Amino acid sequence: MIVASDPTAAAVLDAVPCYPVPPTGGSPAIDALRTARTGHGFIVGDDGMMLILRRPWLELDYRVTEGPECHAPYGGVGPDALHFRCGPIPGVLFTQVLEHFAAALPNEAAAFILWHEQARTFRLEYPDIDAATPSRLVYRPPVLAQGWHLVCDLHSHGATAAFFSSTDNADDAHSTKIAIVAGSLARDDGPTFAARLCAGGMFLELPGLPFEEATDAA
Repeated sequence: MIVASDPTAAAVLDAVPCYPVPPTGGSPAIDALRTARTGHGFIVGDDGMMLILRRPWLELDYRVTEGPECHAPYGGVGPDALHFRCGPIPGVLFTQVLEHFAAALPNEAAAFILWHEQARTFRLEYPDIDAATPSRLVYRPPVLAQGWHLVCDLHSHGATAAFFSSTDNADDAHSTKIAIVAGSLARDDGPTFAARLCAGGMFLELPGLPFEEATDAA
């Protein structure tokens, strides 16, 4: 079946497919979408439409709409699910990031955590900083070598509270990554954290920080 007469549109639909959930039995197409190394698409059921997003380090199933009001002869899309294929990030890297942020006070600072798909190891990298003040930070993402993936993008707000700014929202809109802001670094009862998963143009709140022996988000 031809779903689009324009070749460019056909390529887009092939890259980001949408499949109905069969009312009984399985679906090889949906199974392939779920087990893919990388890519994303949608499945449609009688209870809504779900985004299936895969990266070498991430598996995300997230319902983006509820079911249609009309009768749809489909099965259910199932529950939301989030799994980090890379596993938890070593807590020692988080400790090193916080030490780096504290040393940069009163200015803001940034760090990236990368993961190597074949070696299954993590690495901490500090970006090139173009400008840093107590209220502003301009930095560049890393150029990834073969096999490396950006998993976590962290930056600090110095002595102020942790939150995602409108600038952060614009920067993260087209990324798939974990984003973390650390704030209140100079307070006795700090630091505080804001954490989210950026995926498919959405910002999904995380229940905690994705580190071994991580400090709970404030």
